[in-house]
Amino acid sequence: MTFRIYASIFTAFFVSYMIRVLPLTLIRKPIKNVFLRSFLYYVPYVTLSVMTFPAIVEATQSMYSGILALVIGIVISWLGLGLFPVACISCAVVFISELFLVG
Repeated sequence: MTFRIYASIFTAFFVSYMIRVLPLTLIRKPIKNVFLRSFLYYVPYVTLSVMTFPAIVEATQSMYSGILALVIGIVISWLGLGLFPVACISCAVVFISELFLVG
């Protein structure tokens, strides 16, 4: 049983380490392809979005309060507010909307 646990931990370590090391060792020259450079530029943003957006909707008691907070957060960030005010307002929207939707 403990062998399986250690083997799983080692496998996870090895795979995540190889994902980080292989690009550094295989790609020595600067990337000049415009499409590939733009693709690699947006990978962190897409990964963060894919991990964040489902959690916004599923973390609340009601899916509708999460969607409402998401929409309001997008609108107020579009208007130029920073990350902290958007996060505080979105949390307040979830709290208030769940008082009326769930309670």
